[in-house]
Amino acid sequence: MEWITADFLGQPLWMWLGFLTFVFILLVIDLGLLSAKSRHISVAQSMKLSAFYIAMGIAFGGFIWWRMGHEAAVLYLTGYVVEESLSLDNIFVIALIFGYFKIPQHLQHRALVYGIIGVVVLRGIMVAAGTAIVDQFHWVLYVFAAFLVYTGIKMLLSAEEEYDVAGNPILRFLHRHLPITEDLHGEKFFVRLPQPGDAVGKPKLFATPLFLALVMVEFADVIFAVDSVPAIFSITTDPYLVFTSNIAAILGLRALYFALSAMLERFVLLKYALSAVLIFIGGKILAGEMLGLGKMPPLVSLVITLAILSAGVIGSLLKTKAR
Repeated sequence: MEWITADFLGQPLWMWLGFLTFVFILLVIDLGLLSAKSRHISVAQSMKLSAFYIAMGIAFGGFIWWRMGHEAAVLYLTGYVVEESLSLDNIFVIALIFGYFKIPQHLQHRALVYGIIGVVVLRGIMVAAGTAIVDQFHWVLYVFAAFLVYTGIKMLLSAEEEYDVAGNPILRFLHRHLPITEDLHGEKFFVRLPQPGDAVGKPKLFATPLFLALVMVEFADVIFAVDSVPAIFSITTDPYLVFTSNIAAILGLRALYFALSAMLERFVLLKYALSAVLIFIGGKILAGEMLGLGKMPPLVSLVITLAILSAGVIGSLLKTKAR
């Protein structure tokens, strides 16, 4: 059993397998208890489920503290908060995607949970690739930092723009190369139907709009990972902290989707706060290098990040109080 304690990307293999097993158990419970019946998830249920996931994410921070020390735990929590906040913007896009395909609420949760499986694989690949690049070329961190500042400024200038689902090239590609049903068929991503005009032919496999929505949600995560992965690498380069904080935050936020999607119109200042977070994370690295200020203490970085996000959320709620 020596292989279980072998080093893998800086940590014993059992720590990686333990975290993946934990995520797998949560997803099985999620699918079994919630998605299997395709029932409506109320705002209250969404809040409770999200509270559970967030509690698990914070509790895992306690494990990090015990296993890797105080600074590692603070870095994990900072990465968790940053990923959770950046994923809030993803919720706006997911809501638009489900609205475009007219996916009823009782089918959305199943697509989100299956989407998380793809996220785990995708983020694992990106973290491994990012770790290898940073190990070989440390200066890439400064490229990441500059990219975050650029992205934050771009987000600030385009805060009022809306995501164009119909114009997405992936969706156009799918429509050109896949037979697609016009209507939903319950929870099914694919369904066999008689071909039009062929009463006796063999049924043909069709994709459903639910499958298109799933692909679009995964594609949206790829786009947002371009921001979030450099952001977390700008906080810590430890691949275990990067991966676990990413996945733990995504689990909590996907559970919170149904509560947030019901009141998205109230978060009018959120994108401005998120752009400020990106500029802050990238800017502190560039300033520390160019001005010789050194590395900002992780706890200070965490407090400033929370303050920016809190200001955005509270300001949004106060501004839209009349709604």
